Amino acid sequence: MQHLLVCSRAEEKPLTLLGLINRSPHKPIAPSQNTTKEVTMATMLNNITTFLFFLLVNSLLFYSIQSLARPRNPNSLILGLTPASRASLPTHPKASTSSRKKLTDVLDMMEPLREVRDGYLISLSIGTPPQVIQVYMDTGSDLTWAPCGNLSFDCIECDDYRNNRMMTSFSPSHSSSSHRDSCASPFCIDVHSSDNPLDACAMAGCSLSTLVKATCSWPCPPFAYTYGAGGVVTGILTRDTLRVHGRNLGVTQEIPRFCFGCAGSTYREPIGIAGFGRGALSLPSQLGFLRKGFSHCFLAFKYANNPNISSPLIIGDIALTSKDDMQFTPMLKSPMYPNYYYVGLEAITVGNVSATEVPSSLREFDSLGNGGMLVDSGTTYTHLPEPFYSQVLSVLRSIINYPRATYMEMRTGFDLCYKVPCQNNSILTGDLLPSITFHFLNNASLVLSQGNHFYAMSAPSNSTVVKCLLFQSMDDGDYGPAGVLGSFQQQDVEVVYDMEKERIGFRPMDCASAASFQGFNKT
Repeated sequence: MQHLLVCSRAEEKPLTLLGLINRSPHKPIAPSQNTTKEVTMATMLNNITTFLFFLLVNSLLFYSIQSLARPRNPNSLILGLTPASRASLPTHPKASTSSRKKLTDVLDMMEPLREVRDGYLISLSIGTPPQVIQVYMDTGSDLTWAPCGNLSFDCIECDDYRNNRMMTSFSPSHSSSSHRDSCASPFCIDVHSSDNPLDACAMAGCSLSTLVKATCSWPCPPFAYTYGAGGVVTGILTRDTLRVHGRNLGVTQEIPRFCFGCAGSTYREPIGIAGFGRGALSLPSQLGFLRKGFSHCFLAFKYANNPNISSPLIIGDIALTSKDDMQFTPMLKSPMYPNYYYVGLEAITVGNVSATEVPSSLREFDSLGNGGMLVDSGTTYTHLPEPFYSQVLSVLRSIINYPRATYMEMRTGFDLCYKVPCQNNSILTGDLLPSITFHFLNNASLVLSQGNHFYAMSAPSNSTVVKCLLFQSMDDGDYGPAGVLGSFQQQDVEVVYDMEKERIGFRPMDCASAASFQGFNKT
């Protein structure tokens, strides 16, 4: 296929240094997901240890303040945590049968995703009256959470996001339908990652008799949820009404008692997350879609922060229709992290040259559950294990004859940058950089478009443009996933998660045209 390169700003949006934030896999897993070269895992762990106690104390204080500021509502739970206030806590509210909608009533959903510099945001409408919170859509984690409190929410080491309009927060005191989840809730057990279902209630202070009878209704204790790159979120599990779109973006459906994390303090996590993993806490799981599936079509980076067009997120049966011509690869089940989406990578082709043999760890798991390739919308760039990653770079260097832009490599941290010729106001035909193809199990292949592997770092100058390979190496490929397929390499690709048949499909697509056809653009 011919590639048309226009040496102008219209061809692709330059990936400036401001936009080089790389979000790592959002799941409580491996140190292998750290991607910042200057910060070691040991340093991150020390930072987390230093801040975690502060975060938990701050979280307790935050929710005590929220409960005092909140008007007493017979259908809501006062968020006091001190022993003195527990006597005044009402029991866990029960929704009336007339107001409850069964999750099976939600047949299909269509939600717009807004592209930003390091991911894709979904708008969650939560509470009564509704509050709209923008959070990342993340297939690499389960918990859905939002910052809580306009002034009291605190994010440590989040200076890049200060005064950012994306940092929307939820105020439980302003929602009449908001209440805190019970310690006996399966979601409370899940968020505390406990093998003993009584642990959460014991932490809440329930008596032994209520533990044995499973009748304790104390609130679920505050949680601390950690992510692979060192991020930490502390908060409490909250129940409230979630409003979602149906097959028509103009129609909404109410989901009572949706469970999410109300975060008072975080470390390096300034914006909330909608977990799309396979665990009980995830958004599709709570809405009953894990027996069906979902799909997304991420817009190219040039549409980032464009308010007039959104990436389509389709959930339910309609996400799986008319897929006969799509190439599917089986989902692999990780014994270590069964809630996430793994595929098996068999080979990578660079141009017409096959790269060095792909390690078996990218298509199978060891006895401890390490390995496989994670499909993760919460990681920006694709990661490959060493020494395979270096071998791919070696093949690219042997094929590409353009001058290296080593100064850009030093500035950005990317390992391979080139000065690619172009000409203002004219079009050069031909593929100037070699194609890269991923070959998955079951003969499924994905050819990355030119903008999905080498991308312009700045505007053209002197008839050249600097493009860098947007791949990175796994820092510790022996623990957790062996590789990650990031969201940048999923741009202009329809990705289908067929949960019923346990498979994932890939199909190159003009996602902007698909968004327009499905009504996701503003005219």
